[in-house]
Formats: sequence, structure tokens, C-alpha cells
Amino acid sequence: MTVQDIRSFNRFYTNVIGALDYGRHLYAPYTLTESRVLYELAHAPRTDAADLRAQLHLDAGYLSRILNRFEEDGLVERGPSETDPRRRSVTLTGRGREAAALLDERARETVGAMLDTVRAEDRPRLAEAMRTVREILGDGRAPRPEDVVLRDPAPGDLGWIVQRNAALYAAEYGWNADYEGLVARIVADYGEDHDPHLERTWIAELDGRPVGCVMCVRDDAPGAARLRLLLVEPDARGLGIGDRLVGAVVAFAREAGYREVVLWTNDVLAAARRIYQRHGFVLVAEKPHRSFGQELVGQDWRLDLHATPE
Repeated sequence: MTVQDIRSFNRFYTNVIGALDYGRHLYAPYTLTESRVLYELAHAPRTDAADLRAQLHLDAGYLSRILNRFEEDGLVERGPSETDPRRRSVTLTGRGREAAALLDERARETVGAMLDTVRAEDRPRLAEAMRTVREILGDGRAPRPEDVVLRDPAPGDLGWIVQRNAALYAAEYGWNADYEGLVARIVADYGEDHDPHLERTWIAELDGRPVGCVMCVRDDAPGAARLRLLLVEPDARGLGIGDRLVGAVVAFAREAGYREVVLWTNDVLAAARRIYQRHGFVLVAEKPHRSFGQELVGQDWRLDLHATPE
């Protein structure tokens, strides 16, 4: 391979990007950089300006001007960081999430239209080629937390949630097909009828593939949201994905007006329990049961969204 080969590919790909109409339609009325900031904020419920600068490689003054504009337009709110008082947290408002969702919808439609021109039998080759480019030019570095994005489910992702839950819990805990049936019913109910203002699913994506998920759905108890189906792939653990997914549920539930978030889990899921505890969930009840072919201890956890953090 020569320098000319790479330059030729760059010219070709630049033309492809131009055909997607990034400048005039996709990101209007925002610049590409402003849209990238919105995207990062939409996929990281809690972040601060320092994180954004590092993730997007932006000049501090340039990022400050962008955030000032967003604040004036009612897209973001800034305040003291919960973890470091020297930093300023940045979160999207309801209006900001709507703007980010519109940009994401436009991007999906535009890229989807381009993908429609690719024959089905060629798509696996294309995906593999893109992964190869990223792996080689990425200098073989290990994945970083900032490489993970949280997004809404795309077609096929709900099926992935069922398949990976069934396979992972069978491999790690010996659970039988009863668990797969439970997950399938939960996912089917969500896919057939859910209120996007009160219920949401997140997919954690790393290097173009899903590596985690969680759901926030309405509970039978008035004013309560239920966290369901938290999962992180084994090879993606250690990147804080579970923590971000639970944080996304809590932030969404609080913004949606729920008074509490509840969840049911089992005592064998120690790593997940530690995440729940970090976010303020409290164990309220536990009971032995036999399910999924195993003797288990079921646990009910609750987070009071109106409680004052200690």
C-alpha cells in the first residue's frame, strides 16, 4: 500500500460523505461539531465539559462557545459536578434531547438510504471491511470507555437482547430456556406497545456492535418505573458500561416524572447489585425461589427519586 492509495480512498470516502448531505440538511441548523457535542450528551446522561473536550478533541474555548449557545437556546443545563466540585456537569434538557433525537433520526434515514443501495449479500463484507480498517488504524489499542456509545435500538436489536440474555445466562449461571421465554415476553410487550415518553431502551455499542442493553418500562405500581434486562457482554466489561446504562435509566425516569425506580434481580448477580447500590438503590425484600432450572434468591430493589442524596 502507498500513500497515494490512502489519499485516493480518502477522496472517495469524502465524496460518499458529501452525498449524505451532511452540510446542508443532516445537521441543520447546527454545525457538524455542534451536532457531535449533542450526540455525546445524548448518549452519556452525566458528563462534564472536561470529558467532552477529551472525547471530541476540542479546544476549551471553542467548546465553551458551543455550550453557551446551547444554554441560550435551552438545550443544556450546567451545574456543579456530583463527583468533582471543580468541574461543571452538562446535561441535555427535554428540548435538547428532542434536538438530538431529530439529528439521530435524520442520520439513520440518510445512512439507511445509502445502505439500501448495497446488496444484502455484500453487507457482511462491508461491515467486516469497516471493522478491519478501524482495528488496523486504531493501532491495536484496547477499547476505552469513551469508545462506547449509548443509543436507541435499531431494527434487529430487540431480537439481539433476547438472544444474548438467553445465551449469556445459560453460559454463566446455567439458566434454562424458561429465562429465554421470560425475556422474549418482556421484549415483545415493549416492541408491540410502549410509550416513548415514559419507556425507553438503550443499546451500548462498541466498534459498531452491541455490547450491552437495559430497559426502562412502566411498573404496575403508580408512579414507578421498572429497570429491566441489564446486560453487558463479557468482553466489554470493565469499561463502565453497566454503570452508564443504569445511570441512563435513572436520569430518564427522573426527567419523565417517576417518583421511584424498582427492579427485581437475583443474589447471584453480584456485579449488577454493586452497580445498583452505587446509584442509590436499596434492597427492600428477598425471597428464595426455584426458577430457570436453578435454586435462587430473588431480590427487590428500590430507588426513591425524590430522596436527597447523602
